Amino acid sequence: MRKLQTVMGMTLGFILLSQVFALPAFAQDGGPTDDDVNVIARELYCPVCENIPLDVCPTQACEQWRATIREKLVLGWSDDQIKDYFVDQYGPRVLAEPPAEGFNALVYILPPVLFAIGAFILFMVMRAWKVEPPTPKGKGVTVESEDPYIAQLEQELRRRDE
Repeated sequence: MRKLQTVMGMTLGFILLSQVFALPAFAQDGGPTDDDVNVIARELYCPVCENIPLDVCPTQACEQWRATIREKLVLGWSDDQIKDYFVDQYGPRVLAEPPAEGFNALVYILPPVLFAIGAFILFMVMRAWKVEPPTPKGKGVTVESEDPYIAQLEQELRRRDE
């Protein structure tokens, strides 16, 4: 009988001890952290302030938006679903990065196209500025001029040198 009490006491002690270590795991909140909220908030802009991301804006409206993001994350919504929710409510102006569709597609298409055009123009200008090798100086090289006065001057200078 004494042996049974010892075994039961040890078993009960083991169960209680395992519960002590398991309680902190259950006590941890499985909800989204501030970092989880800020990952999404960084991609949205404040509806009240101009050009301030939602994750750093101190206004009351932004605090409410961050709380809404936290609620949606608790409900299991994905990042895209949350962003779509805010776009449906306030329009695409709340997005930090405009969608690549319609007129907004120019934001993504124009810079590389303009860079390519600029590189081509630079290449053509550099080719046009190509330095021609100097002509060798010395006897036997005559330069014909279209101006009759310059031609006469050169002819007189040659006669003088002879």
